[in-house]
Amino acid sequence: MTTRSAHRTRRALRTGGAGAAALLALGACSPAASPDSGASGGEVSGTVTVFAAASLKESFTTLGERFEKDHPGTNVTFSFGGSDSLAAGITGGAPVDVFAAASTHTMEIVADHGDVAGTPATFVRNQLEIATLPGNPDRISSLRDLTRPGLKVVLCDTSVPCGAAAQTALDAGGLKLEPVSYEQDVKSALTKVELKEADAAVVYKTDVRAAGDKVDGVEFPESAEAVNDCPIALLRNAPNPGAAKAFIALVKSAEGQKVLTDAGFHRP
Repeated sequence: MTTRSAHRTRRALRTGGAGAAALLALGACSPAASPDSGASGGEVSGTVTVFAAASLKESFTTLGERFEKDHPGTNVTFSFGGSDSLAAGITGGAPVDVFAAASTHTMEIVADHGDVAGTPATFVRNQLEIATLPGNPDRISSLRDLTRPGLKVVLCDTSVPCGAAAQTALDAGGLKLEPVSYEQDVKSALTKVELKEADAAVVYKTDVRAAGDKVDGVEFPESAEAVNDCPIALLRNAPNPGAAKAFIALVKSAEGQKVLTDAGFHRP
């Protein structure tokens, strides 16, 4: 833990391609709540550990702060990263209360391992967009433009939802693209453009919006063939199931949906 995190009520833990070993380390730094904390429907308390796809970082951070304000004595700890790495951490035994994935496929991996309690619910949908350098100096106007020689394009790895969706969109357009790199989560792909290490990246609309004036966004029709449903679920061995259920309820509530749609997500 850093000194800074010791002075905050919410700790955000960044995970990318570090793998399940780093995620399992959460067990040593996440305060445990009593198993029946909040389970009776009364006041919730204690720590809620949430693993969430990188594309949800801004929205879930806002919702975590609201949850802590509405429930004094709670602490929402996030781990944001590629859904595949997060799923590996959960199936490897990391003590997690809530999993919010960027695709149903990734959630199915966790469910098939027996780690989901109940039925996962799709709470938002996300669509792809091309992120370009500010002002779009390369005049990119279509997905086909990304195949132009000399253009440095970044994609997410196909093992993560944003990469799988990008490949689906490319297939829909009958296009082949050789990126300069494959990134392990959508934020890493976007950062390449923000740092001007790439000319463009295929990311989510929500990430383009969150980046503000650091990038420009270009919509493309093939993205309609690759819209991702984002499911959320309580995990079977959740250390704090009562508070976890309350957090999921906030995400699915009108208040939570407004935060998410304001960020560019679509209602399911």
